[in-house]
Amino acid sequence: MTLQLERQAWMATLAKAALGTLEQHVGQLEGIPNYSFLRSPEIGLVMVRGRAGGNGQAFNLGEMPIARCAVQLAPSPEREAITGFSYVAGRSRRHAELAALCDALLQHPDWHDRVQAEVVRPLREQRDRQKGIRDRQTAATKVNFFTMLRGEVLS
Repeated sequence: MTLQLERQAWMATLAKAALGTLEQHVGQLEGIPNYSFLRSPEIGLVMVRGRAGGNGQAFNLGEMPIARCAVQLAPSPEREAITGFSYVAGRSRRHAELAALCDALLQHPDWHDRVQAEVVRPLREQRDRQKGIRDRQTAATKVNFFTMLRGEVLS
């Protein structure tokens, strides 16, 4: 997997995680390097667009609140500063800050594997478990319809 695709995957996982769970996992990381805000967490609105039938003409569906943030890990003598970004659905400034911090740490060679193992992987596994439960609940409500031809006899 290319770095770009891998980064997209971890950023999606961080953005979709529950804030409490994300705080818990990040809180277990010890010795996190100092960081500063390039863009303090802020809340704004984005226009959500849709397409009729999934491939028709695009239309504006409505606005949605998002929080965004950009942090920079303090540079060290052997490494230049690393920047982390986040865009999170909703109004949680803290969620945006933690997601941006994790993005920066995941780009740092000394922190990448640890953050993957202790933050991203557990969050992804939890999301997959919840999706499996939702899928089973949805499948249980499925109704199969069939059409009988005129004159057909059921046996």
